[in-house]
Amino acid sequence: MSIFKNIINAWKSDDLLSQAWEESLSMLILSKKIFEKSINYLNSGIDIESVKDLKKRDITINDYHKSVRRKLVTHFSMGENSKHIASGFILAEMAVDIERIGDYCKNISDITIARESKINFDSVSIEIKDIEKEVLKRFKETIDAIDNQDEKIASDIVKSYKPFVARMSDDIVHNIISNTTKISSVSDAATIVLYARYLKRIGAHLKNITTTVINPYDKVGYQNDLNLL
Repeated sequence: MSIFKNIINAWKSDDLLSQAWEESLSMLILSKKIFEKSINYLNSGIDIESVKDLKKRDITINDYHKSVRRKLVTHFSMGENSKHIASGFILAEMAVDIERIGDYCKNISDITIARESKINFDSVSIEIKDIEKEVLKRFKETIDAIDNQDEKIASDIVKSYKPFVARMSDDIVHNIISNTTKISSVSDAATIVLYARYLKRIGAHLKNITTTVINPYDKVGYQNDLNLL
């Protein structure tokens, strides 16, 4: 059983921890916006300027991350706050995963801007669309799970990561590299392989975040030995 239910109240009741918690959520919400804009452009080729503008806000995610660190260090430098040390460890882990998600969302923006046109997903368009929908859904569900301490949502996200995100991404990459799947353009093939990998990594970090709801600290980020609901 996770200690998450006990520590979230500490995050929201203490001034500095509360601020760090809110900034972590803001990081995740901003990453979701960048992700949505980028995949919309990849699929439509429309509104590239908004992708460029939103990509510049990646620095905001980095600023949030540094701010969370500062607040945690300041909070725990006061001896009387040592009882909340576990909450600080978990929040720091979450902030790292959220910052990584921001990096991968920025990577998607980079390939979006570099192409300057929509991508032709060719014979893997259905599979790519399925992964996009799954990752978008997981952004929302991850926010719901951590904000509402919802163990059922968190458990479902963790259990379904491999079959619904990792395996689909791996199959696309393997089949293109092995030439089992034929892509008409070398540029499209390279973009699709990168994109599929970025989607997988975003899904993985979202999964890591939700493990804080159902795992003790030493197993945060891992699925092994989970007593899944």
